[in-house]
Amino acid sequence: MNPYVHSTTDALGITTVEFFHPAQNSLPSTVLKQLAAAIQAAGAAADTKVIILQSGGERTFCAGASFDELRAIENEAQGLAFFSGFAHVINACRLAPKLIIGRVQGKAVGGGVGLAAAVDYCLATEAASIKLSELAVGIGPFVVGPAVERKIGQSAFSQLTIDATEFRSADWAAARGLYAEVLPDLPALDAAVRRLAERLAASSPEAMREIKQVLWAGTAHWNALLAERAAISGRLVLSEFTSAFVRRAASAG
Repeated sequence: MNPYVHSTTDALGITTVEFFHPAQNSLPSTVLKQLAAAIQAAGAAADTKVIILQSGGERTFCAGASFDELRAIENEAQGLAFFSGFAHVINACRLAPKLIIGRVQGKAVGGGVGLAAAVDYCLATEAASIKLSELAVGIGPFVVGPAVERKIGQSAFSQLTIDATEFRSADWAAARGLYAEVLPDLPALDAAVRRLAERLAASSPEAMREIKQVLWAGTAHWNALLAERAAISGRLVLSEFTSAFVRRAASAG
C-alpha cells in the first residue's frame, strides 16, 4: 500500500485522522506535512467535536523518522525542513482547539513517542512499547523532547533519551503518564477509544476548548522552541556518525 493520511468525520462529530506508511508507519516529510494539515483542518472544522489520531495496520504505531529521507538530506536547510515537519505536527496537536485522543496499537519509536505525547489523552495496547532511539542515531530527540518531557517528566525523559537502544514496556509508559490506560489487545483498545470519543462528543465544546487551553498552558513559546530544536537535529543529521548509522540500517533492512 502507498503512504496516506486520511480523515473521516462521523455523525457524532468524531473525526479520525489516520496515517500510514508501509515502512512500519515511518514519517517522511510528505506524510508529516499531510498529517499536520489534517490535524489543523479537524481542529478548525465546525462539525468536529473530538479528534482521534491513529495509524494504519495492526502492529507498529509509528517507527519515527524515515531513514530513506534522513539518508537523502544534504545540507542544514534540508535538515531543518525535514525535522520541522515533526515540529509542525506537534504544534498542530497543541494548537487544535479540540481534544485529541491517541490510539497506539503497537511500538512507538522516536517521533512516534512524540506523537503519543502530543495528544491530550492516549490509550494503548500491551504491545505499545516505546523507545527514543535518536541518540543512537546521532541526532537526539530534540524536537519531540518538549512534548515527551511535558507528559512524563524530566527523569523519565532522561532515561528514555540516554538509554536509546532499549524499549520500555507499555506499562512503564503508563506508569509515567504517557498512556492513560493499557488494554490487552486491539479490539479492547478500539472499544475504549470509541467509548471515550463518544463521551467527549456529547460534552460541551466550549468547556473542552477551555480545558485544552489549561492543559497546554506554558507552551506558547513552542513555535520558536521547536524550530530551534529542528535546526539542531538538522545540523547533526549531516554528521559522519549519523550517516554511517543510517547506511548500516539501510544495509540491514
